Amino acid sequence: MRTQARIDGITEAVIFRETARLHGIGTTRRDFERFAAALAAAHVEHAAGLRERGHALPGAALVLDRLAAVPGVVQTVVTGNVRAVAEIKLAAFDLDRPIQWDLGAYGEDADERANLVLLALHRAGDVDPTEAVLLGDTPAGRDAGVPVIGVATGGSSAEELHEAGAARVLPDLTDADRVME
Repeated sequence: MRTQARIDGITEAVIFRETARLHGIGTTRRDFERFAAALAAAHVEHAAGLRERGHALPGAALVLDRLAAVPGVVQTVVTGNVRAVAEIKLAAFDLDRPIQWDLGAYGEDADERANLVLLALHRAGDVDPTEAVLLGDTPAGRDAGVPVIGVATGGSSAEELHEAGAARVLPDLTDADRVME
């Protein structure tokens, strides 16, 4: 029987470790690093399939471009995916241009999403959490003191994002003016 750990809202490292534990397998950090490398290689090999099976959220490219035009705005990624996989996913849909990858935080950097947000703030020059905004489909930033604009297109509904403390909730990214507001 194949069993996988719950994957919503947790990092690749936790998914790997918990899935192995469900099968009675102990793991080390080196095991995870080998897994992460294999996962990235599989994503490279199947990048064309990503484009065939998936799509960028309508409005996402326009929002990224509009944000890139605002002086002082820095765009990066905070995700439970390992960095290599995040880069491949965003490149597959041409959403990687404005991203400052070195300032982000990824699934290999910490187990908890709030810690990933804090790490990204640190990497960006110890930015005060109130001077940042997290735009996404999970409320991870709130626990780190960062205002969250929830986008109800992922695993969390608009109601769940509101209940989790999102400062604002949008149904999607199609109205770039509303997102920018």
